[in-house]
Amino acid sequence: MISVHRSEDRYRGGEPDAGIETRHALSFGPFYDPDNLRFGPILACNEEHLAAGAGFDEHPHSHTEIVTWVVEGELTHRDSAGHSTVVRAGDVAHLSAAAGVRHVERNDGEAPLTFLQMWLAPLESGGEPAYTVVPGIADSTPYALPQAGAMLHVRRLTEGERTALPDAARLYVHVVRGRVAVGGEELGPGDAARITGAEGLEAVAAAEGAELLVWELR
Repeated sequence: MISVHRSEDRYRGGEPDAGIETRHALSFGPFYDPDNLRFGPILACNEEHLAAGAGFDEHPHSHTEIVTWVVEGELTHRDSAGHSTVVRAGDVAHLSAAAGVRHVERNDGEAPLTFLQMWLAPLESGGEPAYTVVPGIADSTPYALPQAGAMLHVRRLTEGERTALPDAARLYVHVVRGRVAVGGEELGPGDAARITGAEGLEAVAAAEGAELLVWELR
């Protein structure tokens, strides 16, 4: 089964007066929909837009696996475990909040910043926080997230190119840019498909090509 969720249907949040605009794919903060709480281990898929100089002051997280994908611009990350880095387009950043961590996320650059942040529930709670950045991850190198029973695949397709999607109990497909067809459904930028019982599916890029993130979930 394929359930398509359009970019324009996301709940709009953030603090626009502070240069922060957020679009939530699932229930988050003041937005509550009992029929849209999570998809498998995925608790949130937030599209964040930060103006130059804007950001999130230090705040806590716990018992959450947080994966960040920068679409454009540069994201500055600092946390209470001593990590400080700049995440750029094409990098995969993973914060394992474990028993508890505090962090800051800012756009310290001069250009606007857009990034996706995806929160997943861990299979087990507790542990020590950790932070990892994989710079410029390649299409052929999936990022394993065993803490949540998940695997992230990055796909960058040229016009008309096809890619097989994993056979899995659940798939979450998010289109970063361009347009693709999946199982007879056309998806554009910011659209997502939640798929259960995936078997033999392909994604086919339209004329402008596409970049998509595919979560393979237990």
